[in-house]
Amino acid sequence: MMNLQYRLPLAPRACLLALSLTLALPLSCLAAASSSSVMLEELTSSELRERIAHGATTAIVPIGGVEQSGPYIALGKHNTRAGILARQIAQKLGNTIVAPVVSYVPEGAISPPAGHMRHAGTISIPPAAFEAVLEGAAASLRQHGFRDIVFIGDHGGYQKNEQNVAAKLNRAWSTGGKGQDARAWALLDYYDITQTKFIAELQKRGFSTAEIGLHAGLADAALMLATEPAMVRSEAMVHGPRPGVADGVRGDATRATAELGQIGIKLQVDTSVAAIRQWLQHK
Repeated sequence: MMNLQYRLPLAPRACLLALSLTLALPLSCLAAASSSSVMLEELTSSELRERIAHGATTAIVPIGGVEQSGPYIALGKHNTRAGILARQIAQKLGNTIVAPVVSYVPEGAISPPAGHMRHAGTISIPPAAFEAVLEGAAASLRQHGFRDIVFIGDHGGYQKNEQNVAAKLNRAWSTGGKGQDARAWALLDYYDITQTKFIAELQKRGFSTAEIGLHAGLADAALMLATEPAMVRSEAMVHGPRPGVADGVRGDATRATAELGQIGIKLQVDTSVAAIRQWLQHK
């Protein structure tokens, strides 16, 4: 559960105090708490307009996906992680709003099925359709006054698509000699850090490359346990059969823990915040 007292301004803090004393939360307190959210979907249109007018002109577009991760990790892992981490990044940055998670992404050929599409539950759309969704979302955010739109993708398969869209938008938004009123950014570091420094941190703790895995292994399960543990079937994973490549798994998640996952989550959040701050300072 998020620490509301830490994240909310004074008015919601007072409401929380009232809650602790009376065990009843007034509607005015609920409204104050909602209006301080960094999540676009939790704000009213007028609340969002006011936030933009007061400097909240950076928007994060989190990108997830629906794909199989073997028998022990739920299909929506990327959507859940992208949304939770985008919220944390926005809260650390300040003046940042998080758009809804983009859940439909390219996952491979549908017929005949390839890659993750060979396993039940995976949903795939064509790369061109995916890029069009990102373009439309970013253009909508720009129209409402956002000036820095940041794509963060939780899955490795569409990182190049993010770059394509950002480059296309920046060309379109350039006004020649008059400069550029908004920019799109593809934050590849958000994903890349999980494939580099996080892996190195796990290896330093004695885990093998085969155990850490490429998909649904220890690294993947640990990140999920650190964000939404209910999406990992921990008991079944420990006591059930050991899945392999035929089951859509490359790695061994049985020794994964939330504590290991927190290492990766911290790296993702801190790396992303630092990169966005650098962009905003030097754009």
